[in-house]
Amino acid sequence: MAHALRGRTAVVGIGMAGLGEAPGRTAMELLAEASLAAIADAGLRLADIDGIFAATSSHAFPTLSVAEYLGLRPRFFDGTNIGGASFEMHLLQAALALDAGLCDAALICYGSDQRTASGRLVSMSETQWHEAPYRPRHPITAYALAANRHMYQYGTTREMLADVAVAARQWANKNPDAFARGKLSREDVLSSRMISDPLTKYDCCLVTDGGGACVMVRADRARDLKRKPAFLLGAAGAHSHRSIAQMRDLTVTAAAESGPRAFEMAGLALGDVDLVMLYDAFTINTILFLEDLGFCPKGEGGRFVQDGAIAPGGRLAVNTNGGGLSCVHPGMYGMFLIIEAVTQLRGDAGERQLPCCEVALCHGNGGTLSSQVTALLGSTATVTQ
Repeated sequence: MAHALRGRTAVVGIGMAGLGEAPGRTAMELLAEASLAAIADAGLRLADIDGIFAATSSHAFPTLSVAEYLGLRPRFFDGTNIGGASFEMHLLQAALALDAGLCDAALICYGSDQRTASGRLVSMSETQWHEAPYRPRHPITAYALAANRHMYQYGTTREMLADVAVAARQWANKNPDAFARGKLSREDVLSSRMISDPLTKYDCCLVTDGGGACVMVRADRARDLKRKPAFLLGAAGAHSHRSIAQMRDLTVTAAAESGPRAFEMAGLALGDVDLVMLYDAFTINTILFLEDLGFCPKGEGGRFVQDGAIAPGGRLAVNTNGGGLSCVHPGMYGMFLIIEAVTQLRGDAGERQLPCCEVALCHGNGGTLSSQVTALLGSTATVTQ
């Protein structure tokens, strides 16, 4: 039986700003621009926002900074930061606050000027003392470790990893907002510069600028606003470790826990999902999450993604915006999973629009495969049947 929170709240506004490169604009400016766009998209006013949920890579007290910059005095706020999965967790936290009447309109927001500020991945993460002597390159060394183990244990190949990047680029080529577009072949991925064996340049996410935001309200209000609502059907999170050195099994993430709980809350099964949005910071992520969420058996992820299976026209629509590999990745990518899911559920995705999209799965990842949060969003049809 579905949880009582199923369908009681909805995303009613989305906004983005400065995708790719945004010279001369700070992380907070990009966050604010995206937030104002999301509020306007919902048909609301800035003064309507009385709940703030934020996590960034550049603000120690994100909700304080956001509220001050936007000139808001929120009734409820939460700055939970579990890395890139924060925003999927914020969906659940905002739904709880809205359903309890603690706020009436919740803003979930993010912004980063990572590309123009430094041109490289920037993390607020503290040094992990038991990793430091080995001088890892954060965070790619950890993901390369997981990829190597998966290859050793299950026969996954570099060609299979490359097919994930190729599929993401094919989706990006249908998305005018994507930062990386153009031809990308399996051979291009395999022959590109090795960053951390077995992961090459194209196995790694982009480094971009960008802001993203969404607005949530209760379901009764959502139906009266100007855009099609995307109802939160279920969400759940799980932790497995902080340091990759403490990950019990490098081939199994906590998505194996968050996924089933989210589906149970939503009263849905894998076969109900039309769109799968996965946090693809590296190509191995997509393979691990497809397995752990149940779309294929453990160890079969590499074979599952081969030969265009998750590309346009394939058997499963995965990361239709181009993902973190080819669309946008401003340090923490989880907000953009939500934005693409809502865009597809509304039918507003243009050339990349799926012929049928009633249920979308968003799966966020934080740290070094450390935090996993799964959220299921649905169209009006999913809550009126």
